[in-house]
Amino acid sequence: MARRRASQTGDEELRHPKRAQRAGGGSFFRKVVYAGLAVSLCGVIGLGGIVAYYASQLPPIDQLTVPKRPPNIAILASDGSFLANRGETGGRTVTLEELPPYLPKAFVAIEDRRFYDHWGIDLMGLGRAAYRNLSNSGGLQGGSTLTQQLAKNLFLTPERTASRKIQEAILALWLERNYTKDQILELYLNRVYFGAGAYGVEAASQRYYGKSARDVSLSEAAMLAGLVQSPSRLAPNRNPEAAQARAALVIAAMNELGFITPDMSKSALGAPNEPVRPKGAGSANYAADYVVDVLDDVVGTIESDVVVTTTLEPSLQAAAERVLVDELDAKGQKFNVSQGAFVAMRPDGAVTALVGGRDYETSQFNRATSARRQPGSSFKPFVYLTALERGLTPDTVRTDSPVNINGWKPENYDRGYRGPITLRNALALSLNTVAVKLNMEVGPKAVVQSAQRLGITSPLQADPSIALGTSEVTPLELVGAYAAFANGGFEAVPYVITEVKTTDGKLLFNRPASSGLDRIIDPSIDAMMNAMMHNVFVIGTAKKAQIPGWPMAGKTGTTNDYKDAWFVGFTGNLVAGVWLGNDDSTPTKGVSGGNLPTDVWHNFMKIALKDQKPVGLPGVGGAGQGSRYANAGESARSQPQRRPRRQKNFFERLFGL
Repeated sequence: MARRRASQTGDEELRHPKRAQRAGGGSFFRKVVYAGLAVSLCGVIGLGGIVAYYASQLPPIDQLTVPKRPPNIAILASDGSFLANRGETGGRTVTLEELPPYLPKAFVAIEDRRFYDHWGIDLMGLGRAAYRNLSNSGGLQGGSTLTQQLAKNLFLTPERTASRKIQEAILALWLERNYTKDQILELYLNRVYFGAGAYGVEAASQRYYGKSARDVSLSEAAMLAGLVQSPSRLAPNRNPEAAQARAALVIAAMNELGFITPDMSKSALGAPNEPVRPKGAGSANYAADYVVDVLDDVVGTIESDVVVTTTLEPSLQAAAERVLVDELDAKGQKFNVSQGAFVAMRPDGAVTALVGGRDYETSQFNRATSARRQPGSSFKPFVYLTALERGLTPDTVRTDSPVNINGWKPENYDRGYRGPITLRNALALSLNTVAVKLNMEVGPKAVVQSAQRLGITSPLQADPSIALGTSEVTPLELVGAYAAFANGGFEAVPYVITEVKTTDGKLLFNRPASSGLDRIIDPSIDAMMNAMMHNVFVIGTAKKAQIPGWPMAGKTGTTNDYKDAWFVGFTGNLVAGVWLGNDDSTPTKGVSGGNLPTDVWHNFMKIALKDQKPVGLPGVGGAGQGSRYANAGESARSQPQRRPRRQKNFFERLFGL
């Protein structure tokens, strides 16, 4: 029976050979399919294991959150104009609604044209990138979606490894599940790095174009979108040709996808943009750094983007930078002086201009707030103030003669001696011997206490040499101390912040109106000091700094070997101080308080006071009182023959009338 079935089978194969072949072939095909499925299943299982392994290296998905973006600090001038951004990102957060429509579309067009179609991983994009990489056409392609790039920026380190790419894909899927496409795009635009310390499109727009991302043109938007591929290589301020070529690709892609019209494309290509270049020495950055330094004391820890309104006045800030830099450029090499600092403030302490050095791009060290240098004779007003508070007057006579204190023999600038002289003229002529004698008469500790009362916070040594300014101070604190003279004798703590708000308008700080400040100098003593320091402009070391019609007072300062040169002066509405020297304390070639610093101060004041009505000095009288100021500078010996027989009142005695 079995033999018969076999025979029948053989007969069947003879009668239908093709059918038999198909049966055998089908069996082979099935085996191949089964084998392929088995291999695929093993691959899937293996891939799943790999994914599971690397997923385990991530935080638990149910605990995963988008990390907070570091807060940005937008700093505004007193008139509301933008000065600078501070913070780790370099710019504030923006929403899609704030931006011109073509800006986010530019990023989609060049970085992820299927952004709104895929679910975090673009398989078509990966395939296209792989093909181009293998065929070496069009340069190396990464194939990462915007979502993957965001995942990398938010959660991962920048190394290019297979493990990181797997984690990136996992996190991209998580982002797509928890956020809308527009939310993901907005997060991306606010987190992506654009080079030059700019994180986010707002920071990049401010950095490269000096404007908000809300105001960029189509060509500028294309440049920014093209930049993220390689911020160092495509920076428009470093490699404009490559940046422009990349921007042209962005515009072409936008046109191809219908994001812009052909006419818009043509216009954008025909009007290539130019990045802005920093103007001048960038001194506003020194002022911005100072704002950040004191912000923590004002509002504490910052959790979100804030807007800080300051007392800084753009016109005065620009003027201070210009006069300082111009003087150093013109005379720095001749006089071997390389650096300077400038501070201006209102008599109540409101800082209106602050320049911490010659060029912020070259050196970010803020000499106005952080450099402690010997003030020289510009410290002497504290000695004279202490003497007047002990009962002396501007007419008190002391002898300008040699001094010897335990072997220390200070001399005058000109190495000469004038004999008996009033305190008024001794201060104006900056006589060292008289200042040292007064210091010893009232006591160095008392002089230190006077300086500290007016706002000097740096350590001061209560010794005989303190009279000549041997203890170091910063320009900011010295100018702040002089503000007490300018405001009539009230405490003047330098301040720069008037208001702090979150970007959504929540008020965090509002400086109260200046009222109830402590009086720290008696009005009559302050009037005498102002008259004496005005004499510096009449017969003393600041004669060339006068501005016709304006009552002014101040004091120059020069240290040993011409290492530091100062001038601090004021009117009834503005106080300003200049320091010039070298960072390494090498001597200058004859720079004294009476030459270059006085020139800088005078040039600044000419700009700052232009077209303003002159303001009198507290206790001294209003503008137009030129004869009073002239008489205040006369010696005590010349005054008796001018005095009438009647009894003089205090102010007549003070001004020598």
